[in-house]
Amino acid sequence: MSPARDVISVTADRFRSRLRPGDLLRTATIGLRARKLRAVLSGLAVAVGIAALVSVLGTNLLTVTNGQDLSGQEVELPAQASGMIGRAQGVQHVAATAEEPSFGIYRTNKMPGYAGNGLDLRASDDSLLATLGGTVRLGTYLNAATSRYPAAVLGYQAAVALGINRLPARIWVRNPDGVTGHWLTVVGILDPVPLAPEIDVSVLVGLPVAGQMFGYDGHPSRIYVRTATDQTARTAALLGPTAWPDHPEQVQVSRPSDALTARIAVQDAQTALYLGLGAIAILAGGLGIANVMVISVLERRPEIGLRRAVGATRAHVGRQFLVEAVLLSASGGVAGAAIGAVVTVAVARDHGWAPSVTAASLWAGIGVAVAVGAAAGCYPALRAARLSPTEALRSQ
Repeated sequence: MSPARDVISVTADRFRSRLRPGDLLRTATIGLRARKLRAVLSGLAVAVGIAALVSVLGTNLLTVTNGQDLSGQEVELPAQASGMIGRAQGVQHVAATAEEPSFGIYRTNKMPGYAGNGLDLRASDDSLLATLGGTVRLGTYLNAATSRYPAAVLGYQAAVALGINRLPARIWVRNPDGVTGHWLTVVGILDPVPLAPEIDVSVLVGLPVAGQMFGYDGHPSRIYVRTATDQTARTAALLGPTAWPDHPEQVQVSRPSDALTARIAVQDAQTALYLGLGAIAILAGGLGIANVMVISVLERRPEIGLRRAVGATRAHVGRQFLVEAVLLSASGGVAGAAIGAVVTVAVARDHGWAPSVTAASLWAGIGVAVAVGAAAGCYPALRAARLSPTEALRSQ
């Protein structure tokens, strides 16, 4: 190669047009900053679709109860069932309870033996509240210390029935003989627990106290299991053999109530509907972004021509409009993920469920939005890149 050609080549390399990432981001947001309302409306459909995908709710609470043997007699769950269930795959929290029948619960020991109020005495471990996602209205829940003393926590309806709305307070638990009994100190009152209505009408005592004072033999009658939301069905199939390997057929695994089962069936239909509507909204949002970007290319032809005339390459112009489409869709995706997370937490807390918003679902929603923006911006970016400087400047 001749020296003259070497000089020309070096000079061309030195003055070759370059587009730095910072400049690309700045030029890609020109259209968004100049037409804010149009940008907001374009990203709204994507935001709605992503919110629908993120805010899909699921119920992940199961109950394990004692069943019946071949003769129809009720059987007891093994004493170690709770510990074995806690090691099963997909299980997050476990809480064992045992109903102690034939005990009367009153505000005073002066009540006659025939007076009943429909309240249950229930032995419970200190993990019940975390498993059910319940909250304490007043006082505290049972812990490792209070579970060993004659202390009790009242369900919401039990507190109403006993007329207790402040602490400290005492209640009288009459033994099945109708004469003797025990005083318990109330240390807490719970808020309603929609997923476990039997807890609302119960007086809860610790397992050690239940064994010492009320004859609890260590066999649970109801075990609550909180699972990973996406593994609930799989975990439910494992609970019977896990709780009682010798007789899994004598273990009943169910949702907390028939009403909840019906609600879950409705939720499954609603989930499919939400996902379908979300997909349609995202598709409409992608088409809207593509349409807006095509219009933007037509409106900004003089700008494109001027940039090409001063040295911008076709690739620079194409990248500018592609990044603009991605930013527009991604902003809608971020907004939709935030809205979906807020809706999920609000609805879950309103129904007494444990909210479950995973980072994976949020990132997946944003990723879908970015992919939609990239797909929607391809054609407008190619169209802008193909404009020649003279053709674009002639449109002024």
